[in-house]
Parts: sequence; C-alpha cells; structure tokens
Amino acid sequence: MTFSANCWGDTEEYDYKALVAGLNQYLRLRTNPVAMKRFAKAGDLEKIERLRRPAEGVLMATDQIVGQSRWIGYTIGVTMENLMGAQCGAVVGLAPRDDEFLSGRNFHGVWYGNLEGSAEHQQEMSCAAHGEYEALVTSPLTSGRIDNPDICLIYGTPGQMITLMNGLQYKNYKKYTFTCVGESACADSWGNALKTGEPSMSLPCYAERKFGGVQDDEMLIALPPSYLPQIVDGLASLSRNGLRYPIPNHGLDKSPMASIAQSYG
Repeated sequence: MTFSANCWGDTEEYDYKALVAGLNQYLRLRTNPVAMKRFAKAGDLEKIERLRRPAEGVLMATDQIVGQSRWIGYTIGVTMENLMGAQCGAVVGLAPRDDEFLSGRNFHGVWYGNLEGSAEHQQEMSCAAHGEYEALVTSPLTSGRIDNPDICLIYGTPGQMITLMNGLQYKNYKKYTFTCVGESACADSWGNALKTGEPSMSLPCYAERKFGGVQDDEMLIALPPSYLPQIVDGLASLSRNGLRYPIPNHGLDKSPMASIAQSYG
C-alpha cells in the first residue's frame, strides 16, 4: 500500500496497533477506534483492499457507515450517491451547505418548534469545507486499510472520556471547549474535527444511537491521529501516578485525606 498524507498534510506513519493497544490498556474501550478518510476522486476507492460499498440504490446514513466499521469491522467507501441526503454529506464535506440545507425546513416541527430555530440549527452545524472530496471511507483503525486517516473516532463512557482528556492534557496543557448543536451531533464530533483539526467531543444524538449503534452511556471524540501518541503517553504517566481507569469509588462517608495524601504527598 502506498503511504499518503491525510488532509492535514501529516505524513508520519503511526503504529496504530500499538496506539490502540495503549488506549485499550488504559481505558478498556468496548470497541476499537474508527479511521475516517476522504478521497478526492471516487475512483480512488478502487485502490483500497477489502473495501465494501453499499448496494446500488441503497441509501445509508453516515452514522451507519461508522457503526459498521466500529462494531462489525467493515471497511466501507461511500459517495453522495450512497448517502441518504445532504444532512449526512455536508458534515463531511461531500455536499454543499446550500439554501435548501440552510433553510431548516426538514427539521421544522420535528426537532425544533419554529422555522427560525430549525434554520439556526443548520447554520450552527460545524461542517467540513465542500469541494475537495468525492468519497469517504471508514475502517477499523487497526485494519491498516486506510494508510493515514484524516481523523479517528473513539467511543467511550463519560469516565473513559474524562480519563482520555486527562491523558491529552498531561503535557502541552490546553483547555478544550466542546459544543452541542442538538440533533445532527455528528457535526460536533467528526464535522468539527474535519473542519478545525482539533479534538472534538460530542454527546451522540438520537440518529447516531438509533442508526449507528451508539450505546446509551457512550460519548464520542473525533481527532486527527497526531493526537494519539500524546494521549497514550499521558495515560501512561497518569497510570504511574496511580490515576487509572476504572476509577475506584472511595466512599461517600469516608474522609478523602488518605487518598489525597497518596496522590499529592
């Protein structure tokens, strides 16, 4: 397989199996992370080994494409012809945010009680830029079928997510702020990560849970692969300090001072 840069121009060849092993060691994830990468031409999909395509005429949600890679291990390629509409395509940059998209008419009276609110929701969605890509592929990050993904998707419980963030912030500290657009929360995660190149955490929405297999207690973070070594190294440092997942319950009616002294001296 020819190694290529991702959309950030990152040409480093990461050891994804080792990085995912580290995530699983320190976070005990239920499922392996998912790789997501866009391609300039639909014909580029023909170069990917063991690629699946939706059957002709079958329209899918991007949530389902991600879910199949996550839960079943499929490597799936899609173009706009395979997606159920602009609501899915615009988030990843395969469709434009045109007047119909921005009008909010499809959401009016369903998720939002007036047309103004529906239109504002569409405007507030964080979407990747349109015009550069024709196709999208998702695959288990450890499969090796996508040589350098644009972003990685990691699902976990709130406890796993705060531990992951603690690992990310162990060195090169930065405060992160995440958004909640409401329904279409994929815009808060993979849409925002593809738009900004920043780690983007979300509360997965109704559609992601109904169609994408996201469990009731799960959150999602999307981030470029360059963040993974920093996260795993940070988790290892926290573990050496005795700060590990799962987080043991100290007890409601017991003084915390002994535990505090063990951590802080």
